[in-house]
Amino acid sequence: MIRLLTLMMCILGFSQSVTSQKSNDSTFPDGTVISPWFKDSNKIQLKELGKKYTITDFEVSNDSLKIQTAAIQNVIDKAAANGGGVIIIPKGVFLSGALFFKPKTSLYVSEGGVLKGSDNITDYPIMPSRIEGQNLDYFPALVNAYGVDHFSISGKGTINGNGSKYWEAFWQRRKENPDCTNLEVSRPRLIFIWNSNNIQLQDVKLINSGFWTSHFYNCNNVKVIDLFIFSPHLKLKAPSTDAIDIDVCTNFLVKGCYMSVNDDAIALKGGKGPYADQDKNNGANTNIIIEDCNFGFCHSALTSGSEAIYNKNVIMRNCKIKGASRLLWLKMRPDTPQKYEYIRVENIKGEATTCLAIFAWKQFFDLKGRSDIPLSYGDHITLRNIELKCDTFYGVEKDPNVRLSNFTFENLKIETVKSKIDKSIISGTTFKNVTINGEQIE
Repeated sequence: MIRLLTLMMCILGFSQSVTSQKSNDSTFPDGTVISPWFKDSNKIQLKELGKKYTITDFEVSNDSLKIQTAAIQNVIDKAAANGGGVIIIPKGVFLSGALFFKPKTSLYVSEGGVLKGSDNITDYPIMPSRIEGQNLDYFPALVNAYGVDHFSISGKGTINGNGSKYWEAFWQRRKENPDCTNLEVSRPRLIFIWNSNNIQLQDVKLINSGFWTSHFYNCNNVKVIDLFIFSPHLKLKAPSTDAIDIDVCTNFLVKGCYMSVNDDAIALKGGKGPYADQDKNNGANTNIIIEDCNFGFCHSALTSGSEAIYNKNVIMRNCKIKGASRLLWLKMRPDTPQKYEYIRVENIKGEATTCLAIFAWKQFFDLKGRSDIPLSYGDHITLRNIELKCDTFYGVEKDPNVRLSNFTFENLKIETVKSKIDKSIISGTTFKNVTINGEQIE
């Protein structure tokens, strides 16, 4: 009887554990139910994209040395005028400046095909844009979609930013002026999608961007699936080549991607400045899921900031990390009001220099005449089910302008050089089954 009761209790306990896990898998950190939309990672098929417009059928030559911006743009415009369709980059290398996709058009890069960016900045005419938390006139990307709902980029080919000349120019400027801003050197992004909904990028390789690799601003319902995103971090380093910048977006899925870049892999942005929360162009990122990804070298796998005001309901899970400087980084700008809440990082294995990093980020600090320093907050942050080798586990610094609360560390197995933890910095810290260098932390 006792054995039967014990068995029943074990079964009940197991059942409760499974139920709890399912509940967590089905809800965001604040308890909001995750939409079934996030569970659908089906790939777009070429046959579903409408009429095919292979660029070499429309006066675009297979000449890797010839700039063909106008000819390729003409194909996009023709497709749009005829009711839409998919612009196909066939096998070969096609050199271009900024391209602008229109409603009901999409891009397919065939395996063996390369859309290569011009390294002459004059091929990217300045126009209204969004960069570094500001709406301003700036250089467009190689691939642009302004107000193009249902836009997609697919295929197993490559979009190559050809960024080496831009990187050289940046490092030369940095030698001349160590305090130079990122915008002092003219550089294009690889992909910029603005004010567009129901977007999907899949399978393509995005490499060697001159600036940020992919930037999504004011978009809803975006899926980024199985991308390979790379820029070099050795020898000639590619500055500011974030893999994925999510900027005032709702419902965003990043799944099955490989990211290795010389800056942050995934950065949640949304505005900066002492009154950024009052600017109608800025806003929150909500309902973000990053899963089944692999991270190579990057400054951080997941970053909130440095141009962000509000990030909520963010999940990063089932990922491997090797070579990142940080796993989770909350960049706290002392010149910007910020709130980062309900963030959960779970089921992670690998290596990073720092596990959790939270400190004041003062690059290009500017209060713009504001007399007080705005307060920032980090609340309900959870790290759980993590096995990590690192130099520093708890890279959290005390800051009088930052309020941190309700952090949970659960089921962690950490090997670290620096193991010191100052629990006084965070109000309400829970450690449950946390082992650091073989010792249990209470």
